[in-house]
Amino acid sequence: MNFLRPNHNVWRIERAARAAVLIDAAAFFEAVRGACLKAERSIVVVGWDIDSRTQLVGADGKPADGLPSSFADFLRDLVRTRPHLHVHLLMWDYSLLYAGERELLPRLSLGWRTPERVTLCIDNSVPFGSSQHQKIVVVDDAVAFSGGLDLTIRRWDTTSHSAENRQRVDPSGHPYRPFHDVQMMVDGAAAQALAQLARERWCRANGGVPRVEPHGDPWPETVRADFTDVDVGIARTQPRYDGEDAIREAETLFADSIDLAEREIYIENQFLSSPLIADRLADRLSRCPELQVVIVAPRSHDSWVERHTMRNGRIRFWRRIHAAGGNRVRLLYPAVEQDGKTTDTMIHSKVMAVDDRFLRVGSANMNNRSMGADTECDLAIEAHSDRERTAILEIRNRLLGEHCGVAAADVAALLARHGSLVRAADELSANGHRLRPIDDGEPDEGGLADVIERLADPPRPIRPARLARHLVTRLRPLLVALACALVVLGIALAWRYTALSGLVTADNVRAVLKTVRGEPWAVVIVVLVFVLAGAIIFPLNILILTTAAVFGPWLGILYGGAGTVTSGLVMFFLGGLLGREALYRMLGERWRHGLEGVRKRGLLAVVTFRLLPIAPFTLVNLAAGASGIRFVDFLVGTLIGMLPGLVLMSIMGDRIVRILSEPSAGDIAIVVLCVAGLIGLAIAAQAVLSRRGGRP
Repeated sequence: MNFLRPNHNVWRIERAARAAVLIDAAAFFEAVRGACLKAERSIVVVGWDIDSRTQLVGADGKPADGLPSSFADFLRDLVRTRPHLHVHLLMWDYSLLYAGERELLPRLSLGWRTPERVTLCIDNSVPFGSSQHQKIVVVDDAVAFSGGLDLTIRRWDTTSHSAENRQRVDPSGHPYRPFHDVQMMVDGAAAQALAQLARERWCRANGGVPRVEPHGDPWPETVRADFTDVDVGIARTQPRYDGEDAIREAETLFADSIDLAEREIYIENQFLSSPLIADRLADRLSRCPELQVVIVAPRSHDSWVERHTMRNGRIRFWRRIHAAGGNRVRLLYPAVEQDGKTTDTMIHSKVMAVDDRFLRVGSANMNNRSMGADTECDLAIEAHSDRERTAILEIRNRLLGEHCGVAAADVAALLARHGSLVRAADELSANGHRLRPIDDGEPDEGGLADVIERLADPPRPIRPARLARHLVTRLRPLLVALACALVVLGIALAWRYTALSGLVTADNVRAVLKTVRGEPWAVVIVVLVFVLAGAIIFPLNILILTTAAVFGPWLGILYGGAGTVTSGLVMFFLGGLLGREALYRMLGERWRHGLEGVRKRGLLAVVTFRLLPIAPFTLVNLAAGASGIRFVDFLVGTLIGMLPGLVLMSIMGDRIVRILSEPSAGDIAIVVLCVAGLIGLAIAAQAVLSRRGGRP
C-alpha cells in the first residue's frame, strides 16, 4: 500500500522521468539558467520574492553563455533572441515588515525596464495576514523546480559554505553569511502538474484561464538526475478564501511521514513552532525506542519579529520533543570557523528524510503559518525500489556531510560502523565545519509576546475582528498602563507649559476652602479638593497644612484625614483596574519581586509607605491597588501610617498662620517641635521596620 495518497497528504502523484535535488543556490541558479537557455515558449516564476539584481550564476560565479548575469538583464536579452518566448513573473505583494529586505521598485526593474513579453504580477490575492510562499519555476511546462529558494538576493552560496567568499555579497557590496537551501527539479508529468499549479496561482492573481502546453526538453545538461522514472507527490498549503476550502496537505504529510519512522528522521527547517508536528515527533519517539531525530536549523533568527515569535515557538517545540527523546534527539546549527573567522550557516531549507523510505523538499516550514495561513508547495518521493532507497540515503548523507565539512561517503562510513545518526551529527567535523547545539534561552513572556506571535505565526488567515478582540483581551493591562502613562505625561506637560501651575497653588486652594468655612457641607468640598489634587499629583502635605490653616487644628485633622483617606481609596481602586501586569510593565521587570514582597506583607507595607517619604502619595496608592494588596490592609495601614503625620502637620499648619499674623516664641517652638517630630518619626519607623525585616 502506497504511503502517499492523493486528496489526503498530497494533491497529486505524477511520474517524473528525472528528478534531481539541487543543494544550495549556486546549483539551483545554474540549473535555472541552463533550463531557461533552452526555453522556446514560456517561463513561469512564482515566488515569495523575486529580485531583478539576482546573479543567476553557478559555483564559478561567471556565466559562460555570453548573456548577462543579473536576472532582469538575462531575461531581457533572452526574450529578444526568442520571438515566441513569454515570461511570467509572480511575486507576493509583501508586508511592510519585509520592505527593508526587498527591492525598492520591482514594477520598474522587472516590469517597465524589461520587454513586453516579460510580465510582472504582484500577487495580493491571499487573505489578510497570509503570504504567497510557494517557490516554483517552470520552463516550457516541461521542467519545473520547487523548494525553498527564491530567485532573489542574499541567497547565492556554494556547498562549501566558506566563512568568507568574495562572490557572496549583496548588490551594495556588503557580504552576508553562508546560506543553505535546497530545491528539487523534475520533468515529465510531475513538471506539468507544477506548471498547472503555477499557472493557477498566476490566474488567481492576474486573471485568465490556466493552460499547460509542454514543449521540448529544457532539462539542463549539467544536472545529473538523482532519481529516474519515479513517482513524485505534490503537497500544498492554501488558506481558505474566496469560497474555497482550506488545503492542508503539507501538514498532513508531515504528520503521516513521522508515523513512518523506525530508525532515523533527518530534518532541515528554518522555523520550528507547529505544536502538531512537535506532538507527533514526541509520540513517535515514545513509541519507537530506537528512533533518532536530528534537526538542523538556524542558530538564531535574524529579524526582531522572528526573534520575538519564532524563537518562542522553537523553544516550546524543542522542549516537547527533547522531553520525549532525551539523548536520541538533537537540535543543531552549522558552525563555521576558518582562518580566524567564526560564523554560522543560515538554514533556509525545508527538507525531511525518514529512514530510507521518504524524502521531502519544499517551501513549507514547520511553523504554524505554513500549515494553514500561507500558500506552500512541497515535493515528496516515497521509495519503492532499492535504487530509490539508496538515492534517499545518499542525499541525506550529502546534506549532513555538507554541514560537517565531510563527504557523503564519510557519513555513510561512520553510520556503517556505529549505526547512529545522532553520533554522526555530534562527531563529524572537518574544514572548520561542525554542527553545534542550539541554545535559545528562556522564552519571552507576557501579553505583548503572545500577540506578536499570533500576528507573525498564525495557524490560519487573520480575521481582523477576531484579532481586535484578542488584542483588547491580551493587551488590556498594557493599554491601561499606556493610558495612565499618557495621563500622567499630560498632567506634567500641562503643569509645565500651561497656566495650570499658576491656578493650582496653595493660596488658591486656601481661597476655595475659606469660602466654605463654617458650612455644614464643608467636609464634602474638602474631600473633593483632596481627590482632584491627588489626581494631578498635587503635594499632599501642602493640602493638609492648608486645611489646618483654614479650619483650625481639630477640624483640620478631621477634614484632612477624610480627604487623605478618600483620595487614597480612589487611587487604590484605579490601581486595581490598572492591574498587576500593567504595573510591572510601567515600572519594569526588576520591580516584580519587590512588589510581590509588598503585596505579601500587606498591612506592614502600607504602614511603611505612609511613614516613610518613599514616593508621591498618589503613585503609592496606584501601586498598592495594582499590586493586589487587600483593601482592609490598605485602609487600616493608611489610617495607622498617616495619623501621626496628619496630627503634627495639622498643628503645624494652624501655628504657621498664627506666626504670620502674630509671631510668638511659643508658636515658633511648637512648629519646630512638629518638624522635628516628623523627622524623628520617619527615622524611627525606618529603623524599627528595617530591624524587623519589614522594609519593602
